[in-house]
Amino acid sequence: MLKSKQLLQQFSKEYAKYTPTKFKLKRALVVTKLSRYEFEQLRHPELSPDQLQQKLRDRGTDVEMVLHLHKVHKDFERRVVQSFQDVGCEVKLSSRLEFRSSLSKDVMSWADVIVPVGGDGTFLLSAGRASPLFALSQQKTPIVGFNSDPLHSEGRLMLPKHYSDNPADAVSRIKSGDFKWMHRSRVRTTMLGSNGNIPEPTDLFRHTEVKMEQVSTAPEVLDQDMADKYKAKMKRVLPYLALNEVFIGEHLSARVSHLQLVLDHQDVVNKTKCSGLCVSTGTGSTSWHTSINRITSRDVDDLLRSLPNGNSKNVMMLRQNAEEIAQRYNQGLLFAPDDPRLCYSIREQICVGVWPSPKSFKERDFVQTVFVKSHCIDANLVIDGSISFPFNDGAKALLEVHPEDALLTIALD
Repeated sequence: MLKSKQLLQQFSKEYAKYTPTKFKLKRALVVTKLSRYEFEQLRHPELSPDQLQQKLRDRGTDVEMVLHLHKVHKDFERRVVQSFQDVGCEVKLSSRLEFRSSLSKDVMSWADVIVPVGGDGTFLLSAGRASPLFALSQQKTPIVGFNSDPLHSEGRLMLPKHYSDNPADAVSRIKSGDFKWMHRSRVRTTMLGSNGNIPEPTDLFRHTEVKMEQVSTAPEVLDQDMADKYKAKMKRVLPYLALNEVFIGEHLSARVSHLQLVLDHQDVVNKTKCSGLCVSTGTGSTSWHTSINRITSRDVDDLLRSLPNGNSKNVMMLRQNAEEIAQRYNQGLLFAPDDPRLCYSIREQICVGVWPSPKSFKERDFVQTVFVKSHCIDANLVIDGSISFPFNDGAKALLEVHPEDALLTIALD
């Protein structure tokens, strides 16, 4: 396995192949979030606006706030569109729902830039469409996102929040080329099996099956070494790349997930019972990865108090800085968006009796590849919390990072 610095240098050279040497902003595809009010309208198309609002009030919903946030988003959406038009840019507008279900490769290739307006969910959806599998050419379409409501949304994937106050400034800088390119690593998921078939995925946002005619990938025969190692004949790449993470676990969170892992193609098969596996990128390290692994000041204080000399002067001084210690630890969980490594995390691993096997198996570590075999009853493989594939007993998947899969984004400041 290559060391981290060597791997990053290798990927940096590959990234350069996919960095535009000439970028002209002429056409922008703006992808707008689906507000809570619009979501409720879709759920109840038979109701008039007054009837819908009354239904929401009967449910206990703060209708005035829902309408206010809807207006905030729509007003900001218009400002972003106007900002691009003011610099002579042709703009096409697509809602998050339309973008997920009906946009063609032609529309994707038409745009010079994809502009998600909303929160991180809208950005992740746009990133899923800005995939080599959706493109008509090898030229990548860059993404730059605007947070439409920074008071109520963190928007870590979006431009810094001050550009929400002045989107025209950001657009002007993009138009003039005053920005930096950022390549965000993504997870490629390859299913291994006997026939190359993959099950129909489910769109967790719409709770419907996803039709993959535009992005179907062809099955391939595994090379002999891989076939012997993983007891499979065929492989097939899933048509969606994960920008944040891939999660594998039982559908019911109360049920134990039984998984086997092989890390970096080693000869050791690691067996675990847990609440699921999360394999994260550097981009995703600020999200679920941190939520799984973070500690609190209470954790630090409990640990220090458990020491034999827990009441000594030195330990008491450390306990007074428990909050700072926790923050430093949590900050250390993050890694760079262009880092070519993955970090896997085992959620709530059972560590009694024979589990895990071997006992030296780490519940979190950096890797380049993860092979996973399921021994679950009703499990799913979920990409960015959005697209879910059945992943039951006997299912096999290989998770890895390739430089050509990286998401090209525009970074300011």
